[in-house]
Amino acid sequence: MAKPGRTGLSRIYHAAIYSWQGFRAAWKHEAAFRQELILAIILLPIGHWIAADAAELALLYLPVGLVLLMELMNSAIEAVVDRVSEERHPLSGRAKDIGSAAVFLSLVLLAVVWGLVAFKNWPLW
Repeated sequence: MAKPGRTGLSRIYHAAIYSWQGFRAAWKHEAAFRQELILAIILLPIGHWIAADAAELALLYLPVGLVLLMELMNSAIEAVVDRVSEERHPLSGRAKDIGSAAVFLSLVLLAVVWGLVAFKNWPLW
């Protein structure tokens, strides 16, 4: 019989600890995550300057968060692929390339959304 897992506040507490460990590992081992987090730290205050209202601010924040999420997922995929085997395999390469494509697409979305909002509000700032 399987051992029951944590429940209630204990589960939430331990999940938060594991999440913090994940952020620390991403910061320590992933240069792209560090760069994108620094980009987020720069962009988020700028969003307050170029957004006309709270809805636009939320629209600007969402793709910034999406970039960070995609980078974390891509890093997780790469870590699992590398853990399974260091030898080259077409499926390993495909998994890594698809993860990279997700990050790239999120960056394109960020640029498009920020560009559209900035262009729309140009006279305001």
